[in-house]
Amino acid sequence: MKKLSTFPAEDGFFMPGEFEPHRGCIMIWPRRPGSWPYDAASARKAFTEIAEAIADSEQLIMLAEEDTYENARAMLSERIEVMVMESDDAWARDVGPTFVKDKTGRVRGIDWKFNAWGGTFDGLYPDWVKDNLLAERFCEKLGYVVYDATDFVLEGGSIHSDGEGTVLVTERCLLSEGRNPLLTKDQIEARLKKYLGAEKIIWLKYGIYQDETNEHVDNVCAFVRPGEVVLAWTDNREDPQYEMSLEDLRTLERETDAKGRHFIVHKLPIPKVPVCITKEELAGFVFEPGEDEREPGERLAASYVNFYISNGGVIVPQFGDENDREAVRILTGCFLERKIYPVYARDIIVGGGNIHCITQQIPKGEIDEKGNSGSSSDEVL
Repeated sequence: MKKLSTFPAEDGFFMPGEFEPHRGCIMIWPRRPGSWPYDAASARKAFTEIAEAIADSEQLIMLAEEDTYENARAMLSERIEVMVMESDDAWARDVGPTFVKDKTGRVRGIDWKFNAWGGTFDGLYPDWVKDNLLAERFCEKLGYVVYDATDFVLEGGSIHSDGEGTVLVTERCLLSEGRNPLLTKDQIEARLKKYLGAEKIIWLKYGIYQDETNEHVDNVCAFVRPGEVVLAWTDNREDPQYEMSLEDLRTLERETDAKGRHFIVHKLPIPKVPVCITKEELAGFVFEPGEDEREPGERLAASYVNFYISNGGVIVPQFGDENDREAVRILTGCFLERKIYPVYARDIIVGGGNIHCITQQIPKGEIDEKGNSGSSSDEVL
């Protein structure tokens, strides 16, 4: 397959907003025993509910290992495509390709380097070879030309784009020692602009407390449209998240986006009662030697911001908390043109992430197979 050594911005490509039209969505069927307890039985039910909600308005492609293909096929409806592809885990947002497009509607992929959120410095599992190959393999399978960004460590959950030149990131993640320690902040920003076609990078300081991804931005702040974001929030001054979100709010209040607009910020509460992993849940995990293990009572990085925007809906995590309804109410007001799908997501958060983390959108557009000007394909998913 053809891999491009140029930068997307040089070729007129940019990362669209998630709220823009999709061709489809990628998910990966869960199986890894260090992430999904009790043979992933409960996780698979949650993944199924999320996949079916997304499939109401766009195509859903579920990637599965050969030994779990039949299980996925049996649990999912026929409108969902199940595709055999190797992976180490089920975090499609972070291991899948980031897609960019140009003004003519051509779509290409970006293949970042993936090192399990920190590599040998603070990575979460010791072997990530198959995950690191997934983005290129997916683009090859579907016919997308792909940009070679394998010298730069990045996960899809660490970036949010408004499609108009503004990208949100967090310092805690992108400046962590396990990502690109030989690059300065300015150099990382310059690289992001070249790959994402961005004009301005907004650096929030923090993500969600106890987020083991080094605080991905997609768990704390997300665009609902250009110039308008939701921000994870708590009014509880005793909660460590209070000062973290307050600092991020101050950043958003003093910054403007690439078009010079001041941000409209909707405060989206975190669960009132911290979501913590139980001894019973931990008993179902099987950890590999050298893998980061959890402890009973450990707080999980639960956030309602970790939603997925489909063509016709917004799939929102729920935790059995009194703030579940408030989160749905706020997001209903932010997305009046979309249906809100509340999904109980505890069986996903015990794996370390949530709904946005297990999904990766494919923008609507023509598959660019050849990677040069004027060449495109009418192939659809």
